[in-house]
Amino acid sequence: MKTLDKYVVKNFLTGYAIAFLVLMGLRIMIDLFVNIDEFTENIDMGTMAVLKNVVVYYSRQSVLYYRNFSGMITVVAAVFSLGKMTRDNELVAVMASGMSLKRLIAPIVFLSVFFTGLHVIDQEIIIPPMADKLVRSHDVIDQELSYDMWFISDGQGNLFCSPKFNVSESIMIDPTIITRKLRPDSIVWDVAGIIKADSAHYDFDTTSWILENGIFQSVSREVNGQSYRAVDAWVSDLTPKDIPVRRKSAHMDLLSSYDLVKLARQSPKDLARLYAQKNFRVTDPVINLVMLMISLPLLVCRDPKGMKSAIIISFALTSLCYILTFVCKIFAGETVFIERSLPELWAWLPVFVFLPIAFIEFDAMKT
Repeated sequence: MKTLDKYVVKNFLTGYAIAFLVLMGLRIMIDLFVNIDEFTENIDMGTMAVLKNVVVYYSRQSVLYYRNFSGMITVVAAVFSLGKMTRDNELVAVMASGMSLKRLIAPIVFLSVFFTGLHVIDQEIIIPPMADKLVRSHDVIDQELSYDMWFISDGQGNLFCSPKFNVSESIMIDPTIITRKLRPDSIVWDVAGIIKADSAHYDFDTTSWILENGIFQSVSREVNGQSYRAVDAWVSDLTPKDIPVRRKSAHMDLLSSYDLVKLARQSPKDLARLYAQKNFRVTDPVINLVMLMISLPLLVCRDPKGMKSAIIISFALTSLCYILTFVCKIFAGETVFIERSLPELWAWLPVFVFLPIAFIEFDAMKT
């Protein structure tokens, strides 16, 4: 690595660290200011317990905040590093030596690809195992975390219901399991039976729910009769970690791509939203790089007097890309065109709009 490359990398990493701390800290402080009253609902447990709850909550939420702001952090870091070099007239000296500005920004592009990889690792590897903790509200302590669950489907099409699922103990209270079978060559499910029990906990060794006082009520369509028998366990791929996330489709973005594929096989009601989420997993890293590519050609201006306008235009284009992506995520799977929701269109729309702009800017870049 050349000395100049090391210098550019040092400036970029410094800017990245500053942008990371500022944006993440600002996001945490705003959320804490708005929801401080919810944290203090547990003040009877003591000040240290409340502070511990705040630290644990935001340490987990930070992985979500980084996923949402990783693209913007990279752009701010590029502004910091190139702005510093422009202010000190270093870009003019680099061009006078015969080096192209495109070669100068190559380390920034390389590091941006690296941080985009961290974004993918965060989304696919770090967030999914923590999903059951990430959906908790501000005022709930981990030991007291519980949810109601209604008609959550597993991979076999069985529906699980319970008025209370205790997360810390992974126990369903008064569960009801509706067993179903898919009709041959059809998408219609038939109810095969109903299971009721006092409680149920999951055994990962046998991949089954262990039932306490479980009773299976069989329903026969041919005989139109009913039969009862005791049942001690029921095999299912629905694990305790899946329940808090699956109970609300709004938390679908916490699942990994592999989990989304498994969920699609179960034909959930919000299938369009699920396909939109699968496409956004591909386009989000691309959009992060596109936002950087839009900014870089504008930031390598050689005149310090034009740096302010270059930063304003750069942030304006980047913000438009960020806002369009946010709007597309809201409308994906809900807005219908020509009797179709077209989730793929919403996911790829920001790329189709801003990728050509990035190529045009790079082609017109004066080096």
